Amino acid sequence: MSKSKIHAVEVKGSGGQTLVLLHGYGCDKNMWGPLIPLLQSDFRIVVYDLMGWGQSDFSRYDKERYSRLDGHAQDLVDILSELEIEKPVLVGHSVSAMTVALVANMLGDKIGDVIMICPSPSFINDGDYIGGFDRSDILALLETLDANYLGWSSEMAPAIMGTPDRPEHGETLTNSFCQADPEIAQHFARVTFLSDHRGDMKKLTHNTLMLQCRDDVIVPPAVGTWLDDTVKNGELVMLDATGHCPHISFPKETAAAIRQFLDVA
Repeated sequence: MSKSKIHAVEVKGSGGQTLVLLHGYGCDKNMWGPLIPLLQSDFRIVVYDLMGWGQSDFSRYDKERYSRLDGHAQDLVDILSELEIEKPVLVGHSVSAMTVALVANMLGDKIGDVIMICPSPSFINDGDYIGGFDRSDILALLETLDANYLGWSSEMAPAIMGTPDRPEHGETLTNSFCQADPEIAQHFARVTFLSDHRGDMKKLTHNTLMLQCRDDVIVPPAVGTWLDDTVKNGELVMLDATGHCPHISFPKETAAAIRQFLDVA
């Protein structure tokens, strides 16, 4: 079976430049819905479901392969090869921001620019590095997730979305979380929250846009500062937005930042 079918790849829009969008934890390709209409007139857009999410072939979820983001990175490499996409702009949300960084480092000049939405190379505080959580906090979060995934989802999704004045966004994320396979969600949560990709970010040399939001319960401002100081050709932009999913809750602001970075009016 082709990679496109395995990952339920969809191609939308038109234009000479291709954007490949990777969703974050607990989501699927449909979460890009608010953003795509704002970009598809000028870009060819490729979206797909990470293995174990959305309409991907769950039977192919291998816990050993996906015990690190490298497995997801290789999936992206294979999809780019199968679709014969040249010099794509890679766009990753949250944990997938690290996946696109891995692929950019792997493929070098075969990749165009890199765009990261609410990225964090490590969620755990470590000396002078402030990731936002002590390790004990993360372990407690994972224990709660293991014990009651649906309850955790219902409580966390609205907080992650960060738009209490628009509860429908929290409901959208809650529904996405709750549609997931709990066993896969629990496994990927460990990969997401226990990984440390600071070393990979130090190696990244591509022109990189890093979008951060105010009042993000997952990624504190200190992470953006670290990235801004660390990524060689990085550009940090603080969106006029709250929460961890601005492509859903603040799509116009997100699209405007992407267009400006890619020099498309």
